[in-house]
Amino acid sequence: MRAEFPDFRLGAVLATSFTGTLTERRGDAVERIPTPQRLVDWLAVNGLAVDSCTTAQLDLARELRESIHAAATAAANQEPLPASAVQVINDRSAQGRAAAVLTPEGERRWQLGSGSLVDDALSVIAADAIGILAGERDGKLALCASPTCQAAFFDTSQSRTRRWCDMNTCGNRQKKARFNANRRKTAEPAE
Repeated sequence: MRAEFPDFRLGAVLATSFTGTLTERRGDAVERIPTPQRLVDWLAVNGLAVDSCTTAQLDLARELRESIHAAATAAANQEPLPASAVQVINDRSAQGRAAAVLTPEGERRWQLGSGSLVDDALSVIAADAIGILAGERDGKLALCASPTCQAAFFDTSQSRTRRWCDMNTCGNRQKKARFNANRRKTAEPAE
């Protein structure tokens, strides 16, 4: 990763990991794909390598990201999915030519077409979001309990009670804040 950019937050679920390219949505938002090259970097890290990306494609990617986040947030809150978000997700899904391929190790990978590779990569992300939102995968959509984050994530824990989008960031930050608050309370003189 380039030192001038914040690290990517990578998760096991492609669609919700993609929504994590904008973090701290309720605080000082951190854009983790500020340039077309950063989108290329994120796609490569997630097994969707593309040669290049234009500013217009970055805009489409961000529109998809926000649509997935809006739909996932609605699903986590058990509300109707926003029609505009569903339309964007469907449009991005339909515009790619990616194909699922099986590796000799028995794993599924995506093979992107030779044309507009960013469109293909975005279609894979959109298809993953459709699978999650349609309830085709074992787990549930939830929202991070951090008041500054509120990221949508896909909870595949056995009890489905995970509270944080990422324990290494939001979870640890909240635990540290709780620890420091308890320490201050015990350090205060009794009246």
